[in-house]
Amino acid sequence: MKTKCNEIDSRIQRTSYQVFPGIKLVYNSIHVQSIDDTEKSDDDVIEICHCREGRMEFNLRDEFCYITPGDIIIVRSGDITGASYFPIGHYHGISIFIDIDRAPGCLSCFLGDVKVQPKLLAEKFCSSNRCFVARSNPSFEHIFSEIYSVPEKIRRGYLKIKTLELLLFLSAMEPEQDEYHTRALSKTQVALAKEISRYLTEHMDNRITLDQLSDFFHVSGTQIKTAFKAVYGVSFYAYIRTQKMESAAYMLEYTDKSILEIAGEHGYDNGSKFANAFKAVKGLTPTEHRSRNLFRQHDE
Repeated sequence: MKTKCNEIDSRIQRTSYQVFPGIKLVYNSIHVQSIDDTEKSDDDVIEICHCREGRMEFNLRDEFCYITPGDIIIVRSGDITGASYFPIGHYHGISIFIDIDRAPGCLSCFLGDVKVQPKLLAEKFCSSNRCFVARSNPSFEHIFSEIYSVPEKIRRGYLKIKTLELLLFLSAMEPEQDEYHTRALSKTQVALAKEISRYLTEHMDNRITLDQLSDFFHVSGTQIKTAFKAVYGVSFYAYIRTQKMESAAYMLEYTDKSILEIAGEHGYDNGSKFANAFKAVKGLTPTEHRSRNLFRQHDE
């Protein structure tokens, strides 16, 4: 039923549950920007992904789409190209994989009135080489919030119920609510934003202005701001601060370095300024963040 996978290191944690034959639910906790999991399968599989925190990219041939907290995307696995990419290096969410050939033809075999047919869901949301993207709404939030918080001792049965609830809700949802085409980005826009990100990361110790970026990349400031915000969801100034604080949060959780040491490694020679910046991004002081995560690890 449960398979826990720790890939590369503790920055990538995926816990997988086989909910029904051909249907798997995975909890994702990601603290890197890219995962090379591009191995392809000939199986006909659709993915339903819900973003709880952070940001995730989907490369669909020559277009790109991003999901943010509360969003869901429904897509055929075979339509996704490239490595998994997480623009801000931080992502928590749930993925449900449905193997159309192995899943029951109709899930009413598990609950009589649940007339859910995975093949029809795939045709409804993923036909004509497209995917489906929807913003947060109360129904999705209700379903997924309970999946994230279910106690381990009842998780096996509870995930069956919540998966059926989600699929039943989707079976009544109209594809016209799709927002993919209003949110898709071109390869050129994404490439520019990622080049800027690499440049900013390599020059963390310097204060980089918009005019400097415009001169270096030979594009207008407006193009830079538009492309960067579309991919990363924030201005490039906010992005740099967030990257530093996410890196600091990881060190607080998984190293024994002092808070002052961590502050220094992220360009802060003043512990108070570091604490204020950290709280602005993470909502907790460095001390509170470390204490909470030590308690959580002990509890687990």
